[in-house]
Amino acid sequence: MNEGDVVEVLRGGFYTVIQVAGPALAAALVTGLLISVLQALTQIQEMTLANVPKIFVTLIATMLFLPLGFAAMRAYMDQIIQIIVGL
Repeated sequence: MNEGDVVEVLRGGFYTVIQVAGPALAAALVTGLLISVLQALTQIQEMTLANVPKIFVTLIATMLFLPLGFAAMRAYMDQIIQIIVGL
C-alpha cells in the first residue's frame, strides 16, 4: 500500500462523510437561516423558536436520507474490505 492508496482511501472517507452528514447539516443550515430572518423581521428573540424547528427538521432529514447514508457507508466499507483483501 503506497501513498496514493492512502490518499484514495481518505478521499473516499471524506466523500462518504459528506454524503452521510451533508443532507442533515444542509437542512439545519437552511432552517436556521429561515428562522433567523423570521426573528429579525418580527423582533421575537425566543431561543426555543430558534432551536426546536432546527432539531425537528434535522431529525426528519436524517430519517429521509438514512437509506442513502447506509448505501454510501456500505460502498465505502466494501472498498476498504477489497483493499484489505488485496494486501
